Amino acid sequence: IIKPFVLRRTKNQVATELPPKTEQIIYCEMDEAQAEIYESTKSEYRNALLEGAVHNSTKGTQIALLQGLTKLRQLANHPKMVDTKYSKDSGKFKAVIEMLQSISAEGNKVLIFSQFVKHLDLFKEYFDKKDIPYAYLDGATKDRARAVQEFKEKEEVRIFLISIKAGGVGLNLTEADYVFILDPWWNPAVEQQAIDRSHRIGQKRNVFI
Repeated sequence: IIKPFVLRRTKNQVATELPPKTEQIIYCEMDEAQAEIYESTKSEYRNALLEGAVHNSTKGTQIALLQGLTKLRQLANHPKMVDTKYSKDSGKFKAVIEMLQSISAEGNKVLIFSQFVKHLDLFKEYFDKKDIPYAYLDGATKDRARAVQEFKEKEEVRIFLISIKAGGVGLNLTEADYVFILDPWWNPAVEQQAIDRSHRIGQKRNVFI
């Protein structure tokens, strides 16, 4: 909504030597079991919100709405984020893993951002099982410099899992030429800052978002 009214110098004006970036939105179909849980959860919250509207409990309705939206976003990522006993797959998780396999096979490096630490934990668990090296950074990471150094300097570390709140600013990661944002953030400027970890002065290759 506010984007047309924000006046700023764009990167095209300031850093004319930067290589181009390509942004693509990829929609992932949910798995059958995942879609069932998503729909039933949506119905539960819809009914609760309608009941709240009938009883005029505005404050309770607002809280339920936020809770419901957050839960649905997590289910769309992976139902395991809501129910740790869930044993089936997630459409998005499978799609991301497939893309990562082809990116890594070509020797490229990739930044993976999510607002949910739980979501990053699922990828960590998968990479640990498959013995895939990766770097990791969230708000609880004490040695940020070491995580960044591992990703920059170790050829075999091609994946960097980053919490968008903790690593969306202040990092120079031009070694990466792929950036994944796993869940849309309410503020597009934060997403842009995350992208700018890679697409910044010093980047020599085309960047794919």
